[in-house]
Amino acid sequence: MQDFRKLQVWSKSHEFAILVYKIVGTFPQFETFGLASQMRRSAYSIPTNIAEGAGRKTNADFAQFLHIALGSANEIDYQLLLAKDLKYIDIDIYNDMYRVIGEIKGMLISLINTVKNSDKQS
Repeated sequence: MQDFRKLQVWSKSHEFAILVYKIVGTFPQFETFGLASQMRRSAYSIPTNIAEGAGRKTNADFAQFLHIALGSANEIDYQLLLAKDLKYIDIDIYNDMYRVIGEIKGMLISLINTVKNSDKQS
């Protein structure tokens, strides 16, 4: 068990979730319970699952929650593309968000590999 707040990927994904909340606030009113809601859930699911997994006893459990976080990162990756194509966000915002979610996914994959390898060394 470890303090999730000390994990760089948690910090970066937490900041990303806050940014998503701000961005979807500019979406059309009719998307409040549609794409905007789904994007908020996907975004906060990433740091939430990292935090929950960090509190688990075993590395296998932690890795499972990191995989779930990675799935949520892939969801928001697509949802950002959809928002761009629907013209809810402009290309510059999309490019910035795409870059950040790519970094988060890379960090999650790296952490998953580290956690899995630490089990093999035990």
